Amino acid sequence: MAKRENAGDDSSSGINAALTDDVLRVVLSKLEREDERDAFGLVCMRWLQIQNSERRRLRARAGSAMLQRMADRFSGLMELDMSQSVSRSFFPGVADSDLSVIAAGFPLLRILNLSNCKGITDAGMITLGKVLTNLQSLDVSNCKKLTDTGLVAIAKGCHDLRSLKLDACRSITDDLFQSLSQNCSHLEELGLASCFKITDSGIIRLVHGCRWIKCLDVSKCGKVGDAGISRVAEVCSSSLKVLKLLDCCNVGDKSILSLANSCHNLETLVICGCRYISDESVKSLALSCYQSLRILGMSWCSNITDLTVNWIFSNCRYLMALDIGSCDNITDSAFEGLICGDFESDLKVLKVTNLPRITVAAMNILLESCKSLDYLDLRSCTHITKLDCEQAGLQFPDYCKVNFDGSLVESDGMVDLFF
Repeated sequence: MAKRENAGDDSSSGINAALTDDVLRVVLSKLEREDERDAFGLVCMRWLQIQNSERRRLRARAGSAMLQRMADRFSGLMELDMSQSVSRSFFPGVADSDLSVIAAGFPLLRILNLSNCKGITDAGMITLGKVLTNLQSLDVSNCKKLTDTGLVAIAKGCHDLRSLKLDACRSITDDLFQSLSQNCSHLEELGLASCFKITDSGIIRLVHGCRWIKCLDVSKCGKVGDAGISRVAEVCSSSLKVLKLLDCCNVGDKSILSLANSCHNLETLVICGCRYISDESVKSLALSCYQSLRILGMSWCSNITDLTVNWIFSNCRYLMALDIGSCDNITDSAFEGLICGDFESDLKVLKVTNLPRITVAAMNILLESCKSLDYLDLRSCTHITKLDCEQAGLQFPDYCKVNFDGSLVESDGMVDLFF
């Protein structure tokens, strides 16, 4: 009987006794699926402890007491997502006291997502900046109580910061960029959408020290214009891949020409609502980046004509997503560029909303030339209704979602990822 009990002891006999912790960690590393890793932890207490110690990512909704338990259990955690839903924030939500537990309990943390945690303040950021010195990515989008004070503490304490998302942190000013420039030279991604107070001066100050920016989003920053964007293009010419300038009303041709002259690796450009941009600059950019450009959004750019769109279709062979909605000058002629190109288009997403001058003739060209199209937005196109397409004998493939109806203010999650 004693022998039988001994055999059941998972720590002293059988194959479990022959497997060292290092061997078990190797086994765990080979399990890619989450359910397989969970099953690993169900074998016995020892295997569960190893699974816990090797866990690197966690998404949680928890208060301070539960966070402390998690810290005791997942000591090697490197990525923590505490973000809240925009529409379904839970009460009371993440507070500064929770950030103190995170700072003390997860010393190896590299990635922290606190987006939409509207209860956190500068005090919490100061705590994180003092302790999480290895932090590389921080998302505090929509944390409206944060100011320069808290984020300067992050910049001074987290010198290896690579990604910082501050979208809709409306108290942020140009003062923050001096600290980022001096302390975070490895910064690659910066989200500043709807940070209304920032200006060209702040952007210029930023790239003085942060010279390897890959992704910059200053959408709806009305005080940012040609001076700031042109400087970004000059300084970050070899690294810049994504630039979003949605509704930046002071951005014009000078910015786009600077990008054309310097940034030949640009993959994504969003200039929707930049009404001063014209054919000359966009065509120059497309000529310069025809091999790299993947996503181009230029809805409501009223000066754009068939000339530019035609050239983009016929030369930008790797373009995946294009938005030319509400560009009033566009006609069927713009789509003839799809026929002229000596390649098969990779276009997957096309938005041509509110274009009163295009007809089913353009759609016929589109169907013949774009075999990979997954999404087509035709809302508010007067001469292209579902009935018009049926009467013209046009048949869209089953895998292509075609949007004929609905308000232009309605968004589609899949398309929003592009623009």
